Amino acid sequence: MTVQPTHTLNPHQPVPALPKEGLIGVIAPAGPAPLDTEKAKQWMRTHGHELKIFPGVHEKNGYLAGSDDTRLNDLHNAFADPEVAAIICLRGGYGTPRLLDRLDFDLLRRNPKPFVGYSDITALHLAISRYAGFVTFHGPLLNADLLGDKEPPTVTSLFSLLRGQLKAGSALAHPVAYPLTTVEPGIAHGRLLGGNLSIIAATMGTLYQIDAEGVILFIEDVNEPLYRIDRLLTQLRLAGTLAKLRGVLVGDIAGVEVEALNRLLKQTFEPLKIPVLSGWRSGHCDPNLTLPMGALVRLDAGEKRLVLEQDVVVTR
Repeated sequence: MTVQPTHTLNPHQPVPALPKEGLIGVIAPAGPAPLDTEKAKQWMRTHGHELKIFPGVHEKNGYLAGSDDTRLNDLHNAFADPEVAAIICLRGGYGTPRLLDRLDFDLLRRNPKPFVGYSDITALHLAISRYAGFVTFHGPLLNADLLGDKEPPTVTSLFSLLRGQLKAGSALAHPVAYPLTTVEPGIAHGRLLGGNLSIIAATMGTLYQIDAEGVILFIEDVNEPLYRIDRLLTQLRLAGTLAKLRGVLVGDIAGVEVEALNRLLKQTFEPLKIPVLSGWRSGHCDPNLTLPMGALVRLDAGEKRLVLEQDVVVTR
């Protein structure tokens, strides 16, 4: 059944912090992946938490992890479950856009909690941001990232945000081993929103497209050559989306030569006179740093800093 969203919200609301020993739910709203359940539970126990694995995680329906009904029910049940303190997605791939017009946003608004994922999960970040009105987290997936032995900042970045260790005024740490590039200098204040560029473009023209007014856009992608990145950015420009932005934070564009990418970014954004910072290690990369979607932030592209301007979680 199609569910029409009732209204658009300004997604500035924090979510309850992940408490010590809080239960983390695992769902697979997109593609399938084999999961070593005991390894996953043991890994999470070493970080102080138990896992609740929802049924669709173990299913496979072609390129989807279970049927649409299964994946949607798992998502709704994970948010509705009072024992689940946070939700992390198994993997990306494809599948979350198929769920958007069936999401129960009233249920989500009544049960806000940290929701983590990236890549195809971008569609859910955009929808929750627009119609449920709370901060979500563009961060590591269980299978590829947390169980994939990625560099330590991947884990510390995730838990420092979810547990409320970073408050308003805190700068998000970026490893010095991975230099950032100021494409366009300047300072911008706004909501950080975005994710996978291909998914952002795919939702244009729908009820779930990015609400770009006053936004600092975050983008990342993988397996897209430079000309396709150009095409995607051009689509957003022609749709009028880029003209509404206050700034841009560019994550990992895996497989694209950095200098060529930065030339394209300069060509695209220089006419808009907004700050652009490139090279942030978030997305299909190692380490994969967590970013709070929908949160108010300050981007200082010249000083290469991203600072929280609100608490993204609150202690229960």
